[in-house]
Amino acid sequence: MESKNQAITSRDVDFAQWYTDVCRKAELMDYSPVKGFINYLPYGYAIWEGIRDFADRLFKEKGAENVYLPSVIPMSMFAKEKDHVEGFAPEILVATVGGGNKLADPLVIRPTSEILFSDLYKRLVKSYRDLPKRFNQWCSVVRWEKTTRPFLRGSEFLWQEGHCLFETEKEANDNALEMLGVYDRIGRECLAIPFLKGKKSKHETFAGAVATYSIEALMHDGKALQAGTSHYLGQGFAKAAGISFQGRGNALETPYQSSWGISTRLIGAVIMVHGDDNGLVLPPMVAPVQTVIVGIRANDEKVKAACEGLYEELRKLGIRAKLDIDPGKTPGWKFAEYEMKGVPLRIEIGPRDLEKGIASLAIRFSGEKRNVELASLPSQIPALLKEIQEGMYQAAKKRLEASIVDVEGIEELNKALEKGGYARMAYCGEEECELKIKEITKGGTARVIYKEGVEGKTCPVCGRPATVVAYFAKAY
Repeated sequence: MESKNQAITSRDVDFAQWYTDVCRKAELMDYSPVKGFINYLPYGYAIWEGIRDFADRLFKEKGAENVYLPSVIPMSMFAKEKDHVEGFAPEILVATVGGGNKLADPLVIRPTSEILFSDLYKRLVKSYRDLPKRFNQWCSVVRWEKTTRPFLRGSEFLWQEGHCLFETEKEANDNALEMLGVYDRIGRECLAIPFLKGKKSKHETFAGAVATYSIEALMHDGKALQAGTSHYLGQGFAKAAGISFQGRGNALETPYQSSWGISTRLIGAVIMVHGDDNGLVLPPMVAPVQTVIVGIRANDEKVKAACEGLYEELRKLGIRAKLDIDPGKTPGWKFAEYEMKGVPLRIEIGPRDLEKGIASLAIRFSGEKRNVELASLPSQIPALLKEIQEGMYQAAKKRLEASIVDVEGIEELNKALEKGGYARMAYCGEEECELKIKEITKGGTARVIYKEGVEGKTCPVCGRPATVVAYFAKAY
């Protein structure tokens, strides 16, 4: 589709500026007075609500219950988990004054809530009969980032964080993997985004976790985006918090934990995976407006009546529809506006259409135009929106699969990452070699492990036997 919106920089000219233009021109957000903090405008927040509501339903199907915990953590409590503190130390925001007085125990504005949940579970869990606990909260967290970009990396962002407690190691690790599968389903069914999913390398493992699992999305510019994580935490946080329970043999035991989270980063993923030079391209499942009805010569009473009638029928079907019969704006302006907003389906009705008993349809993601009989149109819209959703997913999946190449050494890896996309390569899995690869490739990292256990291959950095094959990419 050729660019018709001159207010948006072309993706291929300056991808970063294109992204900023879309965020601003589509009225998703506005900047706040503090760097890295943004104002979520109604259209942007509505996208988050769509993601949140879809995800929340799936979480509850898996037995999660929603709670809400405080936004501050006493420093004395935060410092109990050494590995966790070291991992977050550069990013924490600390309150030292309250009510005009210096606080004896400063308060950490939560960067994540493992410690708070552990403290809560210490009081709630006394026996194996109290397990499992599957709690989730929808909230915001603060991480003092040096480099920020709307939705992708902010000093404050909205997210959900599930924190679960189990009797056995297997239950906790199974939960971490199960929720990774839920996140993959959110990508497929809600966002129309295919994810690579798998275990993180040692270097990329969450601070204090035994194992971290991730979903990774591929952006239009060939960079990867970590779109969500699920962690098996083992017993570290539980021991630091002093959580114990009476086991089945009456002895005191330490429980096992998992945690998992997705954030408003998913909005950024939707923008960069599906968007084009005209702006947003939204999947129907997450679009605040699924269908817009535009009246051509809307001051014509017959056109107005037909548009209003169709609008009411679609609303009765549960379609998120918008009616635009404003005579003060030209059809061309409206078309460009709704294309920029990424509305999946546009329905045009004018005097000539009414004479023929049809409506003209424009599908945003493909640019396809169709004429449909007006009388049967309402009954066709739900199936058409499903068709658009699936078409967007398949198009993104095809791009992802075409982006994956297998490489044998550092030179091949470097060339592949300069081109963009994923390069699959065997290496030893050690942190020192991964850091060396990142240095050589100017930013290439192991996104997820493709498989563990490799025969006959050596690490291209250290020459030792390779232990894993990983997907490497440059990432946001």
